Amino acid sequence: MPTQVLQVEDNPGDVRLTQEAFRDTNMSVHLHVASDGVEALAFLRNEGAHIHAPRPDLILLDLNLPKMDGREVLAHIKQDENLKAIPTVILTTSEAEADIAKSYQLQANCYLSKPVRLDAFQSLVKSINDFWLTRVKLPRQRQSG
Repeated sequence: MPTQVLQVEDNPGDVRLTQEAFRDTNMSVHLHVASDGVEALAFLRNEGAHIHAPRPDLILLDLNLPKMDGREVLAHIKQDENLKAIPTVILTTSEAEADIAKSYQLQANCYLSKPVRLDAFQSLVKSINDFWLTRVKLPRQRQSG
């Protein structure tokens, strides 16, 4: 059974790097991408073009997004009874203490800063896979609706 991961990221380069790192690490990962916060919530709520979107096992969420930023998306996820159990990993360039604190106040499951170097970014995605998709026991919930 494939592992469903939703990456909420507006930088196509970071999306490509994440895809490549998962391809090299775990072929069972099916990476879905939402390029802004509004699209992410539509995906998670099976709205519009995302009516048949699978429920992700893990969400990788950038903070700096167009239309609706990652903090707002995180707040919506963690306030929604149908979504709040999905582990949400903040994966962002920000290292600001205020962003870290706010993310945990909004119940992020962890906060990771994107490395600048290509090899370090790939290593980080591999460690996300090793921890969140290999070691951690994730809830397998049926899609609602």
